[in-house]
Amino acid sequence: MQNKSQTSPAGPVIVILGTGGTIAGSGDDVGYTAGQIGVPQLVAAVPALASRSLEAEQVAQVDSKDMSHEIWQVLAMRVQHHLARPEVGGIVITHGTDTLEETAYFLHRVLSPAKPVVFAAAMRPATSLQSDGPQNLLDAVTVAGHPSASGVLATLNGRVHGPVEVRKALPFALDAFSSGEAGPIALIQEGQLRLLRPWPVCEALGMGRVTHAPAAWPPVDVVVSHAGASGRVVDALVASGTRGLVIEGTSNGTVHASLLEAIERAQAAGVSVLRSTRCAGAAVVGAPGGALPSAGELSPAKARVELLLQLLGQLGAPPA
Repeated sequence: MQNKSQTSPAGPVIVILGTGGTIAGSGDDVGYTAGQIGVPQLVAAVPALASRSLEAEQVAQVDSKDMSHEIWQVLAMRVQHHLARPEVGGIVITHGTDTLEETAYFLHRVLSPAKPVVFAAAMRPATSLQSDGPQNLLDAVTVAGHPSASGVLATLNGRVHGPVEVRKALPFALDAFSSGEAGPIALIQEGQLRLLRPWPVCEALGMGRVTHAPAAWPPVDVVVSHAGASGRVVDALVASGTRGLVIEGTSNGTVHASLLEAIERAQAAGVSVLRSTRCAGAAVVGAPGGALPSAGELSPAKARVELLLQLLGQLGAPPA
C-alpha cells in the first residue's frame, strides 16, 4: 500500500513510513484498535513538524502482533529505496510496540544503514487524551534529521535505543522499553540529542538475503526450556518441517535434559539451533564444550531473526 503526502519547507527530506500499531490506534487507552489512522494524519497532528521537509508513505496498517515476513520484505525494500535518494537525510518508521524490536533488528542486519532509520511507537493510541505518540514521532524526526545519527534506532519516551539491545520490558507503562545494562544510545532533552555511546553498526547482509518470496522463507521456531520440559514440541516441529530452532533456555542458556535430547536429534536431522536465555536483558556468556551454539546478547525473538537470516543465506539466489 502506498499513500504518499509531502511537506517541503526546508532541509534534508525525512521520509516517514507507516506500518500501523498503537501509535496509529483509535479508541480509548484500553479498548482501542491498532493501525487505524494513516501516517499523513499522524504527521499533521504534530504542529512542530510543519517546519520540516517530510514525506509520508503508508507501507502497511497492522497491529504489530500480526507483523509478517511479507511486510518485513516490503518495508526493507522501501527503506532501501529511500536511503538511496541523495536528498533523503533519514527515515522514520511508525510501528507497533509488540514486535518493534524484531523489525528493528531485521533491518539492522539486512541494511545496517549509514543514514538513520528511526522507529517511533506509542503505548497509548493516537486518540488518547494523553497520547505519547506525537512526542515520540517528533523526537524520531529530530534523531532522523541529526547530522551525526546513523543506523537503525528506536526513539521512545525521550530515549534512543539500539536495535540489538532494545526490548519491550513492560506491557503498559509509557517507559516500556529498555536497553538493559547497556542503556540507551542517546537521550532527547529539550529537543536536543545527547549522545551517550556510539551509533549501532554491523556488517550488512544485504537485500539479496531477503529477495525470496516470504512463503519460501525457512520456518524457524522458538522453544522454551522449563521445569518438566520434554522433547514433544521439538519432535513435532521437526516433523512439520522446521529448519531452525531457537532455544529459550533458563539462566545462562541452560536446557532441560529431556528437551536437550530432542534438540540433539533435531540437529542430527539437519535443523539449525541457537541457544538464548529467558532472563530478560541478559546475554548467554561462554560456550562450554558440547554446548548448543550461542545467541550471545540476542533475545530469543532477535535470535530467531538472526537464525532466519542465516538460513536465508543458504538458499542462494531466488529463481528468475
